Amino acid sequence: MGTLTSGRSKITAMPDALTNREARSAFGSVETVGSAGVFGQVMGLVAVTLGFFALGAYLGRDMVGGGAILCFIGGFICIVGLNFARAREGLAITLLFAGGLLLGLGMGGVLHEYAEAQPDAVYQAGAATALFVGGLGAAGYAIRKDLSGGYRALFFLLLALIVFGIIAVFVSIPHANLIYSVAGLVIFAGYTLLDFNRMRRAGMQETVPLAAGIFLDIVNVFLFFLRIFGGRS
Repeated sequence: MGTLTSGRSKITAMPDALTNREARSAFGSVETVGSAGVFGQVMGLVAVTLGFFALGAYLGRDMVGGGAILCFIGGFICIVGLNFARAREGLAITLLFAGGLLLGLGMGGVLHEYAEAQPDAVYQAGAATALFVGGLGAAGYAIRKDLSGGYRALFFLLLALIVFGIIAVFVSIPHANLIYSVAGLVIFAGYTLLDFNRMRRAGMQETVPLAAGIFLDIVNVFLFFLRIFGGRS
């Protein structure tokens, strides 16, 4: 009798198990669709912002000195400001695109000099950036574990890199440019990995800040590769 009772319990439990499995499968499907929607929205914003950056770089190819610095500062103000405009998506997106355009204007003169003097370095940096960000982005997005705890460590490493860069301006350090660039790539490899990993759990309200972060990852990685390839030429 005990065996029959146990058997009945198992049989009775089977529909519940199937129901739970179906519910988990349905929830997983919804989660995947939502994640894919966020991914598409973020990467679309990144692509458009990079387009504005390229446009700014072209328009600002002859811009140097104070004008370039003001545009550069204005771009960062826009990027920082969009974090306070999350509730107004239209304003946040406008600030994102304006930030891309202004940063392009601010860097246009330097990028134009590289393009004129060392065009191969620009092409190599572009190709390396695409592979670098594509590979790390795919890895970060594929990792299910939440890696957001690493942002704090990366922030302090970035501050240390900035301090090193300032010191290198005033003190002669052998291979300072290469050290600075490689260290920068390591740090922004971490940021790229974490930003794409964060996208797995992000809601639609986080798409603009995430796009801004990935945009800055791409631009910084490109500039570090440009320093490496340009310095080698």
